[in-house]
Amino acid sequence: MRQPLIGAPLDRVEGGEKVTGRTVFTADVVLPGMVHGVVVTSSVANGRIRSIDAKDALALPGMLGVMTHENAPRVNAGGSPPMPSLLFLLQNDAVQFDRQPVAVVVAETFEDATRGAELVRVAYDAIAPEMDLETAPAYVPEQIFGEPADRHRGDPRAAFSAAHVRLEQTYRTPTEHHNPLETHGTIAAWAGDRLTLYDSTQWAFGVRARMATVFGIEPELIHVIAPFVGGAFGSKGQPWSHVALAAMAAKMMDRPVKVLATRPQMFAWVGHRPQTEQKLSIGCSRDGRLQSVIHETTSETSAADDYVEPCGVFSRGLYAVPNYAMSHELRRLNISKPTYMRAPGEATGSFALESAMDELAYELGMDPLELRLRNYAQTDPDSGKPYTSKALRECYRLAAERFDWKRRNPEPRSTRDGRLLTGLGMATASGGSFRSHADVRIRMHADGTVVVSTGTIEQGTGSPTAYAQIAAEILGVPYERVRFEFGDTSLPYAPLAAGSQTSSSVGSAVTVAAQRLRERLAESGGRVPPDGIEINVEEKPRPEEDDYAQASFGAHFVEVAVDPDLGSVRVMRFVAAFGAGRIINAKLAESQFLGGIVWGISMALFEETRFDLRTGRIMNANLADYLVPTNGDIPPVEIIMAEEDDQHVNPAHVKGIGEVAMTGSAAAVANAVYHATGVRVRDLPITAEKLLGGARR
Repeated sequence: MRQPLIGAPLDRVEGGEKVTGRTVFTADVVLPGMVHGVVVTSSVANGRIRSIDAKDALALPGMLGVMTHENAPRVNAGGSPPMPSLLFLLQNDAVQFDRQPVAVVVAETFEDATRGAELVRVAYDAIAPEMDLETAPAYVPEQIFGEPADRHRGDPRAAFSAAHVRLEQTYRTPTEHHNPLETHGTIAAWAGDRLTLYDSTQWAFGVRARMATVFGIEPELIHVIAPFVGGAFGSKGQPWSHVALAAMAAKMMDRPVKVLATRPQMFAWVGHRPQTEQKLSIGCSRDGRLQSVIHETTSETSAADDYVEPCGVFSRGLYAVPNYAMSHELRRLNISKPTYMRAPGEATGSFALESAMDELAYELGMDPLELRLRNYAQTDPDSGKPYTSKALRECYRLAAERFDWKRRNPEPRSTRDGRLLTGLGMATASGGSFRSHADVRIRMHADGTVVVSTGTIEQGTGSPTAYAQIAAEILGVPYERVRFEFGDTSLPYAPLAAGSQTSSSVGSAVTVAAQRLRERLAESGGRVPPDGIEINVEEKPRPEEDDYAQASFGAHFVEVAVDPDLGSVRVMRFVAAFGAGRIINAKLAESQFLGGIVWGISMALFEETRFDLRTGRIMNANLADYLVPTNGDIPPVEIIMAEEDDQHVNPAHVKGIGEVAMTGSAAAVANAVYHATGVRVRDLPITAEKLLGGARR
């Protein structure tokens, strides 16, 4: 009997190439006549360039030129929807943040360009930067994700005042920077008025559209090729300044130019997760029924652009609470523009809400899991719509049983392993599931081989494997006879590979295309003509899908050990269960869930970008001082995938998994640390200093 392909834990089709170093990333591409550009960045965070002296750099062998605001081509640095961000393209002498691009040095080799960049001397008229979130002027943004930044249901303030049990606390998350293994990079080459770009991006078509705006040319004149992407997590969701700078330098030099961001430059102009300050006001009855939740967020944005960290997105639809309000305000600082970072708003918002729910459970003398179950939402509290599917209750059960949650002694600081304090914590995971317009071309050749083509990208999630599985399963052909083409704007359109929408968008298009090809084969009696059969599909969300709320859910259970003398924290065990619709490939899905949990542990215990508030300089712009976990920091992680037969969400029956595992995971760690120590840390990351200096409850 033939085994199903969809769901099977097949190895990645490109796995062998990746582990042997044969996979081609943007930095590996070499074009005839290609030269190298290195970006020179500012050493002040606010002010103006007084002068740039490049004569020592230009005197070096192999040097070809230095592009500054005095000689750079005039282009359109302003944004336009859906990418309104201002780019920093050497159009004037203003400096708005630390490490802003101020010049590009071009030379025959990367080493020559790097040495030349070190010799460019820039003088500034510096101005004291605005860096304090507490004192910067606040304002309310017009919208978040096309919706009002403030919204409410019921009368949350009156309900809070009338509640028998009230909790008011403030939670803070720091600035965090993306650090994928592959840094950003672009190769630009002009042929007359036609531009070819090799770019490490999550959206080839977005790069094409934005560069058309920058250079004032038709998008059809721009060809974007996105080879394998070595991690992105939101940082490559939009084209940043280096993409246009590479194209500008290539125009000046009349040669292809490669520009790669250095590791310190990953802390510069390519976005980050903004710091937040979140006030939670929760009112409930004595039996733990939520009456009111008020979630107020303040976050940072840049001096020139708006970016809202939508923390309220997580809290507005998780629990059954009749009275709810969320608000978001921004404060302008002299920083680069923040951007999406894995589970934007949901990661930060879940830390605040799930920490507050844990505190409320202690206030009530109730098991934290029981408190969540008492406020379980059968339908979406925000829209009132039924969910396409929701296995959260089953996730709680499966994970709690595997973890043996019932062994927990509810008293903080009550359990030891030798001299170490141990603690157990839990939290809920939730992430929206979306889909967008995606096009697919599928072609069966006369020999029975199949090629599936779309312009989506592969950033480590296993797209070439998963979509081949879908097509092979529907067509009834061996998986090895299906090939997936991707990462090129000459292929059919695909949306941004972010927001947990790729499998639902591209996967649905592949599903529909394969079904239509199967129907065509049936009509021809299974015969393929000599020139093959080709099907083109433009797949968009259908009106009936809007009748339901769409989300993935999960539950985290964590055990930590804390040294009472040193304040060091080690996560000892992690069990998590998720309900995320149909699983296309169990191995790839497990990797995604595990990756999100690693990010949550990192958020809880390690990551923090540190600024000198006097100068605006980032003090730890490297992987020696900006801490991320290594293998030794991550415990055994058990992933459970609850079965969900979701017939309403989309044609592929899949929901997002790339971000949901990060939501709630940092809070679960923080809750376990409180249970171990009796010290509640509401300001991430959890450090020895905070634990040793904290007041016990």
